[in-house]
Amino acid sequence: MTSAHSVKPSLWWSWGAPIVFILLWSSGFSFGKIGLQYAEPLTLLSLRYACVVIALLPVQHILGLSWPATRREWSNICIVGLLIQFIYFSFSYVGMKQGVSAGTVALIVSLQPILVGICAPKLTGERQSLLQWLGLALGLIGAVIVITSGASLQAGSWFGLVLVVISLFALTAGVLYERISSSGVAGPHPVTTNIIQCAIGLVFCLPLALLMETNHIEFNWPFTGALAYLVLCNSIITISLLLAMVRRQQAARVSALFFLVPACASVVAMFMLGETMAPAGWIGMTVAIAGVLLASTSTATTKKSTANTLTANAQTPGRAPHGRSTR
Repeated sequence: MTSAHSVKPSLWWSWGAPIVFILLWSSGFSFGKIGLQYAEPLTLLSLRYACVVIALLPVQHILGLSWPATRREWSNICIVGLLIQFIYFSFSYVGMKQGVSAGTVALIVSLQPILVGICAPKLTGERQSLLQWLGLALGLIGAVIVITSGASLQAGSWFGLVLVVISLFALTAGVLYERISSSGVAGPHPVTTNIIQCAIGLVFCLPLALLMETNHIEFNWPFTGALAYLVLCNSIITISLLLAMVRRQQAARVSALFFLVPACASVVAMFMLGETMAPAGWIGMTVAIAGVLLASTSTATTKKSTANTLTANAQTPGRAPHGRSTR
């Protein structure tokens, strides 16, 4: 019998959906930069989160989706929302407002898969391979080359870089916490989760925006277009595509797509914002991408080898995992 999981994905889901996903996700850095030209960071984020919540609440009601059933589910969702929707986005937005280019933000954030790949096994007691450590080192070296190659970086930009690095660790912590807390648990529907986490971002961003910013928004076509893109494409469509690809066995491929974000974001920023990068910066970006790919490839190879070993042991009569005989 042919199971549903063995159905080969269509040409659209094999190539079209990943391409659309990476383009929409990578372009978000440039659209965020455009939005920051007409609104302050926390004000922009507050408005974005409010629009997402307002847009998704009717969807949640129409679909009849339930809210989290336990306090633990509520707390887990809120903690991840605090780390990602508040700390990650607010610090990266403030960093861009301080002058950090969209391409540099994308590159720094792209190190997140490496950090997750290094930290997650430590939490589970697994050892890291030499190739994984080499990939992490190359990623960090590439990021340093890109950052230091910008001759226009000033004191304010260095402060912005610190904020972006903090946002990187917040995103990493959020992903790790999500993996640990949701392990073996179905959890609420992603639409419901998105509503709660964006509401958390709104709860923390709005008071700070009212206290620290003028809250002035210059409503014009560029700002309206940027806000619409951030709400619809980044917060709704990309998440829907992500879920659809994962359900069609595209999870591994989606993970690889994130490694292409820095290069794609830099190209988009070059056309949309006129941002340029020194030749050394492009070299650094190449080194960083190579490091991320090396770390991810070695991780996938290790997991595949382990899975094959366990499968072979399981198929051998009288043989238990790790080579222990059951006789």
